[in-house]
Amino acid sequence: MPTLYLIDGSAYIYRAYHAVRGLSNSNGLPTNATFGFTRMLIKLMADRNPSHVAMFFDAKGPTFRHERFADYKANRPPMPEDLVQQLPWIRKVTEAFNIPVFEMSGYEADDLIGTLARHGEANGFRVIIVTGDKDFMQLVTPHCTIWDPMKDKVIDTAAIDQAFELEPRQMIDVMGFSGDTADNIPGVPGIGQKTAVKLIHTFGSMEGVYDGIDTIRAKKQKQNLIQFKDQALLSRELVTIDQNAPIEFDPQRLKAQDADDDALTRLFAELEFRQLQQEYAHQDQSIQRHYAAIMDSTALDRLIQRLKTSGRFALDTETTALDPMRARLVGLSFAVKPGEAWYIPVGHNYLGAPEQLPLQTVLDRLQPVLADPAIEKIGQNIKYDWAVLRRHGVELAGVTFDTMVASYLIEPAKRAHGLDQIALDYLGHKNIRYEEVAGKGKNAVTFDQVTIDKAIPYACEDADITLSAHEIFLPRLEADGLSDLMKNVEMPLLPVLLEMEMTGICVDREKLHDLSKSFAGQLELLEREIYLQAGETFNINSSQQLGHILFEKLKLPVQKKTKKKTGYSTDVEVLTTLARSHELPALVLRHRSLAKLKSTYADALLDLIHPQTGRIHTSFNQTVAATGRLSSSDPNLQNIPIRTAEGREIRKAFVPREGWRLLSADYSQIELRILAHCSGDPILIQSFKEDEDIHTRTATEVFEIFPQMVTDELRRQAKAINFGIIYGMSAFGLARELEISNKMAQTYIDHYFSRYQGVKAFIDQTIQKAHETRRTSTLLGRIRQLPDIASSNRNVRQFAERTAINTPIQGTAADLIKLAMIRVDRALRKDRMQTAMLLSVHDEMIFEVPPGELEAAKALVREAMENVWELAVPLKVNIAEGRNWAEAH
Repeated sequence: MPTLYLIDGSAYIYRAYHAVRGLSNSNGLPTNATFGFTRMLIKLMADRNPSHVAMFFDAKGPTFRHERFADYKANRPPMPEDLVQQLPWIRKVTEAFNIPVFEMSGYEADDLIGTLARHGEANGFRVIIVTGDKDFMQLVTPHCTIWDPMKDKVIDTAAIDQAFELEPRQMIDVMGFSGDTADNIPGVPGIGQKTAVKLIHTFGSMEGVYDGIDTIRAKKQKQNLIQFKDQALLSRELVTIDQNAPIEFDPQRLKAQDADDDALTRLFAELEFRQLQQEYAHQDQSIQRHYAAIMDSTALDRLIQRLKTSGRFALDTETTALDPMRARLVGLSFAVKPGEAWYIPVGHNYLGAPEQLPLQTVLDRLQPVLADPAIEKIGQNIKYDWAVLRRHGVELAGVTFDTMVASYLIEPAKRAHGLDQIALDYLGHKNIRYEEVAGKGKNAVTFDQVTIDKAIPYACEDADITLSAHEIFLPRLEADGLSDLMKNVEMPLLPVLLEMEMTGICVDREKLHDLSKSFAGQLELLEREIYLQAGETFNINSSQQLGHILFEKLKLPVQKKTKKKTGYSTDVEVLTTLARSHELPALVLRHRSLAKLKSTYADALLDLIHPQTGRIHTSFNQTVAATGRLSSSDPNLQNIPIRTAEGREIRKAFVPREGWRLLSADYSQIELRILAHCSGDPILIQSFKEDEDIHTRTATEVFEIFPQMVTDELRRQAKAINFGIIYGMSAFGLARELEISNKMAQTYIDHYFSRYQGVKAFIDQTIQKAHETRRTSTLLGRIRQLPDIASSNRNVRQFAERTAINTPIQGTAADLIKLAMIRVDRALRKDRMQTAMLLSVHDEMIFEVPPGELEAAKALVREAMENVWELAVPLKVNIAEGRNWAEAH
């Protein structure tokens, strides 16, 4: 028998919405329901491969059931706004899968499914209703079953008989008696499903119950059955699925078709379902691409000549590792015009590999071209290739463009700026994936084991697509006003970051070993104390077991449930709240913090020490934080806590080379100084010009007291207010931060704005402009798109407004720090100093300084940093030095 799948789309929209939480694209469009729904469709079409299929949605407006019972579904809350936004996208996805959609005014999706199920059976089809709604049990027959793909559960006649010892049609009478609170179907008071099943099992039907009503001995039950008979009959009518809706059965229309992969690829691009976009995209075969390998000296000579006369070219390296400090060079690829590229294999080393040009010969011949600053070099994450080439004795010059950085500048909120994603989004082209040539999982090999015939198209494509992306990004940067930022900030910063990464920083191995032992001992003591407080041993890292101890055994007040509402939340916010009234949550918080520091730093740093240099080489990322700030990874040195004793101990492990000193240069309150400049507020400007303590000044203004009356606690509160204003903090947020009432927090904010009227005007004008332009920007022109600033969802809109306020402040700070790094680096080179910039962490820079340069380095760094940009107030830098990072901070 042919099989007809009838999909209850209305039910699955809700199930997908609740199953996947907190998902949205970079434009702020919620996508969680669309993603869950899409995944369900993919699973259905792939696993079941139906010959015939149809999708059903509820139409807007009342149905015939509302005419019979005005309060039908009256207690249902309105559809969440973030789900309403996704309905058009869910329909687009369904249409792209070429699945016919049924909906009809006056009828529910259930009725259309019931009607087509009966037509399908009558026309010789086996019918499978795809739903998680048990109301459909009434439709089950030997040839009609229910399948719930989310639970992979099948309900057939045998399953209903086993569960209820009833026939499917009898389930209508069961629901008539028990009602349905979700749909506001009343049923009979006091009769739930269990009792209803028992009644129908005994009497056979609703009519049978009333025919034998005098035999029922339970007095209250009998009384309710009699009193609410009309209600029971009405309820049965309401739950009965109409199998005679006026729709035609056309097997040809229901025949399953192949999905429209191009349409799905476009949709997944807009929704930012990156993996799905890759899966459904096709490689563009229409463009003629000429890729070739360079296998002899004559071909290499011809390529070098092309590179010399090209004026600019894209290059890419193929290596054995992701870490440029450990990678060996396997090959180089070049492109001088779109659609044409060459690959020079120099390190493929597999059984039967053809003879290749010697690595050193190739590098020696390429060196003059690569080191020529007059020839522009373009790359994708070119800092990696630069580091690899430098480690192999070749220096790059003339690096003018990085496509990854350009992609980030154009769409900073976007999560993916890899070449595969750029190719899909901007060129409509699907790249050859690395896994396609090198394998994945246990079958993966390093690139030197990839056969050259597979490596050629893969490597050439990387250079080719990089060059093609450059041609698209260049005018786009100009149109968006980002060219200066790219040319004068991001690209000059690249070699600075490269130098820092390759220089690395020393760590004290013994100090780390001792710290690890110390943390282990402290964790052991903490565990004993936690078990003592709990009265039993348990897995401290298990949220479920911790939740049982806190909320069931100790009876502490439940704060919130987990996202899926299946257990108690024990996140940081919950434990912090509970810690105010009980010692155990505070101990658990301390345990978590210490365990993370031990594993992330005390233990992990030892494994990250480079075997040749003996130093740690972190990576600085330009394309991660939407604000423009740098981030670091492998290891992340920005998350070491500065205010805790343990954090300071970890920083003590970062040391200079023997006999040298570490120098720290830290911008003082740079964001508040930028706020003073942007707002033109006279009080702020005066405070900074007179070098006042800004937090003390704010305390005097907000709390209306004399400076000598400002205590440490009042200064702390003023500091929270100052920085809260920058981040658009609400009275609610400030109240939580300071542990005061919302009313008091609002009073503080009102006092602040009454005194700092320039700040209030700046915030109001910034928000107004953001609503008009749907974007915000820094003083240097870095942009942040704000597509959801007009959202009718209050929380979404307010988040966009906070971003509009914060970006000109925090983003400008990030830009100025980058400019300062460039200026300092140039000054050090100009004076031929040995002092080396090692780290950049938020507003702080760390240098390694030889003893004879200490005073000169301090003066040079201060001058460069404090004069990086002309603001309405002076920039101030705090400088300190020491034998380790903690001392120098």
